Amino acid sequence: MRLTPAVIELVVADMSATVAFYRRLGLDLPDDVASEGHVETTVGGLRLAFDTHEMIRSFDPKWSPPQGGHRVALAFEAPSPADVDAAYEELTAAGAVGHLAPFDAPWGMRYAVLVDPDGTPVDLFAGSV
Repeated sequence: MRLTPAVIELVVADMSATVAFYRRLGLDLPDDVASEGHVETTVGGLRLAFDTHEMIRSFDPKWSPPQGGHRVALAFEAPSPADVDAAYEELTAAGAVGHLAPFDAPWGMRYAVLVDPDGTPVDLFAGSV
């Protein structure tokens, strides 16, 4: 059997807040989703899906959110180190939670970490500093 990766799914508490956050990161997401249980877009050939807690419980009634830390992180590449700084500033000014302010990482990248509305780390990075 050969399966093909097709969807990355994030389970979210507040669809509107999540869509607004990822839209600011440049994802093409619909405008009116406050009452939606499932929203998705295509990123680099894969679908990125967001499902609410209620949507998951509609087919898995015993499901509960993980406790004790994140289990996934997403990373967005910026064209330059200065763009990492600018994106971090713009997103935190718009209300996003900053976890690690931009820094020059030991592995040679400009790096920063935000947190999405559900606590999922979202890394911003650019190549050589």
